Amino acid sequence: MLSAIDHMRPAAPAGSEKLLRPYCTGALGMAEIAKPPLLAARGGCWFASGAVQLHVGIEDDFRPARKAHPGIRVTGIDAFAARIADAGAAVIRDENLPGHRRFFSEDPVGNRLEFLEPVAEPGTEPEPARQDAAA
Repeated sequence: MLSAIDHMRPAAPAGSEKLLRPYCTGALGMAEIAKPPLLAARGGCWFASGAVQLHVGIEDDFRPARKAHPGIRVTGIDAFAARIADAGAAVIRDENLPGHRRFFSEDPVGNRLEFLEPVAEPGTEPEPARQDAAA
């Protein structure tokens, strides 16, 4: 039985770490974490915020993920969208997922990202975070 997603691994082109570091630490509010030495030699960079980790890997034949994407749960989605917009990234709102507010954006190398926050439907409580999504 699956119990958690340990990390997400988006790809990026060689040399893009200098673009991704300020985006992940600034716009996303994550902290850079050290890669194990054997993996660090491959390039890329890792980031964490609570239980969410991004392990950006370098891909020689990189093409940004335009449809495939992580769905990252946030709190305070309006403030989070403002941070993303202030970093120069597009914020594309989407109201098509019942019980959630969400928007799509792209990282500095063009990978699609989804940010969402559950909301209470009239007469209900918001959906609690799933245990499998929290780790």
